[in-house]
Amino acid sequence: MPGMRAVTIRQLQIFASAARHLSFSQASRDLHLTQPAVSMQIRQLESSAGLPLFERLGKRLQLTQAGEALQRHGEQILSALKAAEDSFAALRGLRGGRLNISVVSTAKYFAPKLLAAFSAQHPLVEMKLSVSNREAVVKQLATNEVDVAIMGTPPDSLDAVAMPFAPHPLVVIAAPTHPLARRRRIAPATLERERFMVREPGSGTRSAMERYFAAQRVKPHIGMEMSSNETIKQAVMAGMGLAFISQHTIALELASGVLAVLRVEGLPVVRQWCIVHRREKLLPPAGEVFKTFMLAEGAALMKRIV
Repeated sequence: MPGMRAVTIRQLQIFASAARHLSFSQASRDLHLTQPAVSMQIRQLESSAGLPLFERLGKRLQLTQAGEALQRHGEQILSALKAAEDSFAALRGLRGGRLNISVVSTAKYFAPKLLAAFSAQHPLVEMKLSVSNREAVVKQLATNEVDVAIMGTPPDSLDAVAMPFAPHPLVVIAAPTHPLARRRRIAPATLERERFMVREPGSGTRSAMERYFAAQRVKPHIGMEMSSNETIKQAVMAGMGLAFISQHTIALELASGVLAVLRVEGLPVVRQWCIVHRREKLLPPAGEVFKTFMLAEGAALMKRIV
């Protein structure tokens, strides 16, 4: 299609965001544009292509066959441009540069403080932080939307390098008034009678909980599934049940006495926080410096801030 020669990189970026989220409004928020501006750029792309790129099925936005083809090729083009930009930055040996970081939602309780410590040493580095669930972070790494991520071990489906930088303890919590909160020693089998507030399937915390209880031959009663740690903590404080949760998410609640950690045999389960990036990715200089910083200082910083 001769007209496709008029396509701009900015249009591809806008289309890629809209296609990823299947939402013009989400694309406008991601790119700090107005929704009419996003719609106009998509219409210009469709005009260049001579084909519609999106269609509406009821209230749901879907990619057309042409849209799916442009998404595949557009991501390859944007990824190649990002790799070239990173190579140029490495050749120039920039002290600053840009760094896109994604963290799983459990890490949002400490990630800003880690980034603040890094920024104090490297004030010329411009950083962009996104917080998502585990599935979304893995997708961001796979599609080269971010340079590095802070999470647990990535799934086998992603060819990535994961470098541990700090321990990650997980515990069972209850309201301070719960009868088990006064027990000095709790057998795991005791928890089979309790209701648990849990994260969605596939989350790192949910997977760790399932592995722990399977090893103890305990089948916990799932009282309610929730998509955020904050909601889970509020439910536990309200006396709705117990929760298996990262100890790094409850520092304020423990200090104020509104939550209690139960003394369960075999807990805490200690996993690892990792710096993760795609194996074949050429990190920008800022990414290499950040990785070195986290591996050298991350554990000590975590002890002070959580």
